[in-house]
Amino acid sequence: MNELTTLERRALSRLTTPGGGMLIVAADQRNSMKKVMTDDPQTVDRAGLAAAKSDLVRHLGNRAPAILLDPETALPEIVDDGVIAPETGLVVALDASGFAETDEGLRRTRYIDGMSPRRVRELGGDAAKMLFYLRPDRGDAEEEVVMAIRDLVTAANDEGVLLIVEILTYRLPGESEEDYAAAFGGLIEQATRICVEQGVKVLKIPYPGSAEASDAVHAAAQGVPWAVLSAGVDHATFVGQVRTAVRHGSAGAMAGRSLWKDCLSTSADEREERLTGVAAVRAAELAAVIDEELAAR
Repeated sequence: MNELTTLERRALSRLTTPGGGMLIVAADQRNSMKKVMTDDPQTVDRAGLAAAKSDLVRHLGNRAPAILLDPETALPEIVDDGVIAPETGLVVALDASGFAETDEGLRRTRYIDGMSPRRVRELGGDAAKMLFYLRPDRGDAEEEVVMAIRDLVTAANDEGVLLIVEILTYRLPGESEEDYAAAFGGLIEQATRICVEQGVKVLKIPYPGSAEASDAVHAAAQGVPWAVLSAGVDHATFVGQVRTAVRHGSAGAMAGRSLWKDCLSTSADEREERLTGVAAVRAAELAAVIDEELAAR
């Protein structure tokens, strides 16, 4: 196991439920958040998106242990303006929207300009999050990604910042949906193992697909906490996935669109009504499921 330092352990405790499970509201989306706000996303400018994120923090994030935000549209204003509650943990995203693609169809993520573990600390963050796309079955072709993970782990360790590494796999050009689906659980397991070998201490990964696949991922994690991301599925589906994942080793969830995708609009009044009456209820249910399953393990 990649042991947490005292500082990292303290940071992780700010991202957890009373029962000790991870629960972070993911609100670092940019383009995808605009798409759920209106049928014409191009009409949502930075100020409009920032206002929506402020409401997300105020009416949802502050009711959960922690929230994940980006420094392109949300920070440092949400901290400086006192929108985020003192007791709410803050995870700061390092990754820019979108990805670059190599000649072989492999995806590469990019950092937001100026972002680093030190900048996360300057923004008031308790932890950093970085997304990496990875096809672990491509061997040496993915060594660039593996090295990037290793370098970021080193930088975060040097700065004393808790780092959460998010891993996404994806279909390759010419790969059928059936072949990708059949390989998916194994890809998540392999990616988990690679991350642990690079010194990663906390992981954010897609639901592996089944109880058996979750067991395999948990074994590959070797004690490193791993949280499940919602990947845009509906709330009821995600609750079931989280229940299975936690029962089989996961530490909790980082939930985004499953909580709020039908609760945002360009109207502040509508956002408040939906976030408090729907999204916050979903977050409370998710927290209860996580704590229930952890207590039963």
